[in-house]
Amino acid sequence: MTSLPQAQAAPTPAAGVSASSPAPVAEDWTPPLSTRGRWIVDADGDRFKLRSGNWHGASGTWNGSGDTEDDANHHAGENSGRIPLGLDRAPMAEIIAGFQEIGINSVRLPFSNEMVHDTRPVTDDAVAANPALRGRTPLQVYDAVVRALTGAGLAVILNNHTNTTRWCCGVDGNERWNASRSTAEWEEDWLFMARRYRDNRRVVGADLYNEVRRSVWDDPNWGLGDDHDWFAASQRVGDRILLEANPDLLIVVEGINWTGIPVDGLPHERPTLEPARRLSHTLVDSGKLVYAAHFYDYTGPRHSGATGIGETSDPRYRDLSPDELVAVLNRQAFFVAAEQDRHFTAPVWISEFGVGGRAETAAKPRAWFENVVDHLVRTDADFAFWPLVGWHENRGGNGWALLHWDAAGHRMGVYDGDDWRAPAWRRLVEAPGRTGPVPRAAEWSQLSPDHGDFVASRRMRALPDFDSGARKAVCPDGQRLLGLAHTGNRGLCSDVTAANLGGPALGHEVVRDERHVRPGGDWASGYTKLQCADGQFLAGYSVRGAAVSAALCVTARPGTLGTGGRTVWFDRGDARGTAPKGGDFAYGRYKGQCGDGEYAAGIAYTGRIGSARTPDALYCRPLA
Repeated sequence: MTSLPQAQAAPTPAAGVSASSPAPVAEDWTPPLSTRGRWIVDADGDRFKLRSGNWHGASGTWNGSGDTEDDANHHAGENSGRIPLGLDRAPMAEIIAGFQEIGINSVRLPFSNEMVHDTRPVTDDAVAANPALRGRTPLQVYDAVVRALTGAGLAVILNNHTNTTRWCCGVDGNERWNASRSTAEWEEDWLFMARRYRDNRRVVGADLYNEVRRSVWDDPNWGLGDDHDWFAASQRVGDRILLEANPDLLIVVEGINWTGIPVDGLPHERPTLEPARRLSHTLVDSGKLVYAAHFYDYTGPRHSGATGIGETSDPRYRDLSPDELVAVLNRQAFFVAAEQDRHFTAPVWISEFGVGGRAETAAKPRAWFENVVDHLVRTDADFAFWPLVGWHENRGGNGWALLHWDAAGHRMGVYDGDDWRAPAWRRLVEAPGRTGPVPRAAEWSQLSPDHGDFVASRRMRALPDFDSGARKAVCPDGQRLLGLAHTGNRGLCSDVTAANLGGPALGHEVVRDERHVRPGGDWASGYTKLQCADGQFLAGYSVRGAAVSAALCVTARPGTLGTGGRTVWFDRGDARGTAPKGGDFAYGRYKGQCGDGEYAAGIAYTGRIGSARTPDALYCRPLA
């Protein structure tokens, strides 16, 4: 693999192919995309449902042993030639027309990190049906595919599927984002790809990494702060993409696909998105986070999907009754979209699901597919079928794809009359669902300076460090601090009721003492109070170890903040009011929270013997 020291050194698109703007098409949705609560919306605020499919191949089809040119050494005998599958058998325009025919509006387009740097031209055979692509590198072919898809009006989600260009997903050197390359290299590859297509508004998303899972020796985790921390890695690169490369992209974070050793009697499971209930992402731009999960009949909540080595006695998803399946799907993923006004509330994209077609005669996989489609319809969920394109010979072959081409270029599609999946697929893509304008939803964001700074404010990131040496937590711009945990350093932000309180000058003050506590206004007698001045609200804080270090107070627009106030104590139990919004932002800890119609204006703590100077109370004042 050839090294690429700088993004600008990558191969440029060949003549006639641009990585930038798509060809003009009739607009039926307006990019870019963003989110409002559990919904994805376009730039006009109208719901945009991801009715997607996966066009795989550029991430690799080679199984990892033998001659890479021999089809027999590729998954299901389908050799993609390091580019999206099928370009040897059908013109690109015909393939894309097929996508539109079966009702999709978006494509998840996998790539490998190796593809980004691969300077070897594709073989003539790999692009036999698209001779204009001869002599191009895999990245240049990827450029052409992106341009053609977006030129046809389809949305494209870039998906970093693998490190190396080979089939996924076992113990194969592609288990983590940093399994075969460093985290720094992975981040730079993402910045390069996000910048490469930033002028193409229909490139709408960055799916950060596919099916993060255990390697031979180590598990990924969600929040431990080490080199295997998927939460921290995805949080960091998502912010970097928005800040340094393309602020318009949706940031898609998949759950953890597997932890533990798949042996009966040893711990093992498929966590998927369950960890997000306790620790969720807060990006520097609200309205850009999408969570994703994958489900196949042959895997299970504690089943790796293996047969033989790695197979356990745990049930697969296809073994569950319809009610059991729905309960598991909701627990593992769908809760993120179903539960509103939580710190984790976001759209959930089932970015991979699928089942064999004509050759799949077993009752359980067929029933599983029908049941999953029913649940996708019932929940009005965003989805992406795996895969869109496959090979066939005499109407036989792998059979999983919705569209197949044979070596002579003859197409076999899901609607050709003999594919049992057709009624369910039609039911899915034609299902009624929410359309039209989606009202803006209150944002609820978790702050988690567990292992370092957690500054979710673009403005504060651009300014000097406000408390050097401390761990800092700052709400996204436009939100205010509403909750704090007694221990553990977690916080809760929101724009509920008041939206953006920040004044035009956006001034701020770092408060480390009681300078703004007025005589007769002691709201926490005997405690040290870090109080904002009148006309300011709390937007962040800093800690040293467990101890409060400083309060970050931001100047509000005139007339938005009320006076008076109340003390909310949470040193001996939860104090979040009745039916508090935002969810449990500090699981297992005492928490205090101001009301929806309030703002936090102060933090109190004590340095008495036995105290760790952790937050004990909030000063909650009414909005004007």
